[in-house]
Amino acid sequence: KTSDAKIFLIQLQESGKGYSTVCTVRGVLRPAFQMAADDDMIIKNPFQFELHTVVVNDSVKRDAITREQERKFLEFIENDPHYSQFYDAIFILFKTGLRISEFCGLTKRDIDFDRGVIHVDHQLQRTNNMEYVVESTKTTCGTRRIPMSEEVREAFERVIANREKLKKEPMVGGHSGFLFLDKDKKPMIAQHWQHFFKRAVQKYNSTHPLQLPSVSPHICRHTFCSKMARAGMNPKALQYLMGHSDISVTMNVYTHISFDDAEEELKRMEEFRKAQAEIEKKNPSKPTSQVLFKVI
Repeated sequence: KTSDAKIFLIQLQESGKGYSTVCTVRGVLRPAFQMAADDDMIIKNPFQFELHTVVVNDSVKRDAITREQERKFLEFIENDPHYSQFYDAIFILFKTGLRISEFCGLTKRDIDFDRGVIHVDHQLQRTNNMEYVVESTKTTCGTRRIPMSEEVREAFERVIANREKLKKEPMVGGHSGFLFLDKDKKPMIAQHWQHFFKRAVQKYNSTHPLQLPSVSPHICRHTFCSKMARAGMNPKALQYLMGHSDISVTMNVYTHISFDDAEEELKRMEEFRKAQAEIEKKNPSKPTSQVLFKVI
């Protein structure tokens, strides 16, 4: 029954599981029970309810940083004697929205310069016993091809050109040629990048009066998603780029849009309406959309 499903998730959270874990469990159970309902094995799906009405979202909120904060942070990284070696990597994280585990798993063969895309079909993890493993992407939708902008392409070209050439490449799960290696010539993992980000922000804040908030690889991803949302990208296209299995995860980004964003959007729509009216006045015989497309 639905009440049983709700009690199960509540007890899961009370046992110490985090909100994201509860979301993941419900994300597996709901489609499984829906399949049973579609096949008439059960009357209805007991997990078909809004999760936030049952369990408390106690996860730490990780907000995107502003464009100005992103610009200042990247500028600092580029010019810092120590952290400049990580500039291209951090730039790529900000401009692609890759999950950090997907980013760490990238190999030379995953970067298709001919077609201008990044092939994402796996992620690199390290287990508690320090074993490196390659796993499939977080969701089935995580397997995707991400188009590269010209700036991202150039960053990858520099990463590969500057990468140390090894006599023996580390091999993990049948994959080799990892783009980012640590001082021991092993593939870098999420913890490495989280450490670099934390130290870099601390160094920035120690020398700049205007402080930066916490910045991490996940905030790079969230910043990319928020920036694309503000630019008006189609939510389904953004869902594909982010590798979200559920459009609601992508749409949650739109709830972070502020009053200033809404005001700017209304002004843009008003300017569009005025331009449309002006075009109709000058070109009454042509469809407005056709003329406006040529203007744009």
